[in-house]
Formats: sequence, C-alpha cells, structure tokens
Amino acid sequence: MAVSRDNALNVLGGPLAPCGTVPRTGFYRNGCCDTGHDDVGMHTVCAVMTDAFLAFSRRAGNDLSTPRPDLGFPGLAAGDRWCLCVGRWREAFAAGVAPPVVLAATHEEALAVVPLEDLERHALA
Repeated sequence: MAVSRDNALNVLGGPLAPCGTVPRTGFYRNGCCDTGHDDVGMHTVCAVMTDAFLAFSRRAGNDLSTPRPDLGFPGLAAGDRWCLCVGRWREAFAAGVAPPVVLAATHEEALAVVPLEDLERHALA
C-alpha cells in the first residue's frame, strides 16, 4: 500500500489515504495525491474518472484517455482513480462535469483553490 509523504493530511483533517495504484497515480507516482514545491499543477484531488470528464479534459487539451507508453502512462478509463490538478477539477466543476471525489484521499492543499463544500457535493458515496 502506498504511503503519503510527510504525514500529509486530507481535506477532512485526517491522514491522506491512497488514491490509486492501478494505474499508479500521484505527482510522485506513489499512489497518493501528495504535493510539494515541484508540483506546480497541484495534483491534489483524488477523482474517479467518468466518460464526461475524460471528454472534457481531452477538449481542454489534456487527453487522459490515450495511452502514452513513452511516458509510462497507460491511459485512463471511466472508474479509474487519478490525482487531478485542482485547477482542472475546478474548471470541470464550473462546466458541470466534475468527476466524483474521494475526500479521504484528496490533499488538504486542494482547499486553497476549491471550497470543501464543492468537494463534498461531489464526494463519492
């Protein structure tokens, strides 16, 4: 099981839970939505991919569906968990296609960009 770096906290104030290991996600590819100074995109939101979000992301210039073997990226499908850039999640929220969020695996730094209430409205049941 992946372990978050530096005892990071989630948006609920508890320990940051793993987001996903198949495919392995996170800026540091440790399965957690950790962030740090080198993560300029703030990959902090643990989201469950949907077809609507993947289509939105592709139209916005970030094709997450197409495999990129040269980068070790398998491509994502609906149902996969992935650490999204908080800014992209916010854009998807504004467009009405925000994917569900795993609150326990979403880094507290996401709250600098998105209110907890918005994340809770899209929390995975």
